[in-house]
Amino acid sequence: MHLVQQGKYEKALAAFEKLLPTAPQEIVERCRMYSATCRRQLERSSLTFASPEERFDFAIARLNGGDYEDAREHLNKVLSERPLSDYAFYGLAVLDSITGRAQDCLTNLARAIEINPRNRLQARSDNDFQNMVDDPRFTELLYPEIP
Repeated sequence: MHLVQQGKYEKALAAFEKLLPTAPQEIVERCRMYSATCRRQLERSSLTFASPEERFDFAIARLNGGDYEDAREHLNKVLSERPLSDYAFYGLAVLDSITGRAQDCLTNLARAIEINPRNRLQARSDNDFQNMVDDPRFTELLYPEIP
């Protein structure tokens, strides 16, 4: 466990795999769980992307898989590489909607619309914003009054 906490996943994985065949039955499942965690962490650190768009696609796959923390991390990395990526702001807005972060959703969606106004039309029919439909600020953002 100390190796996992220290981020030494390769050594921790080796230790768990060595322990697994002789482990008491009551800790076998826990060893498997920690082994899987180590594998995920090792896989995560070895990821490389040819472009921010490729990283974005991976982030959306993580979002769709329910790994919201990892999705957020990758979407933010896209923005650090390309600060005017409307699609990354839109992805963060979707993630914020799904995770109940209404203010962040509105902020990110407003930025996505500012960079690319077509995002307003896309958001109008996007079911991922279902949590936001009752928020008047969301409605105002999608259907602004024209003077």
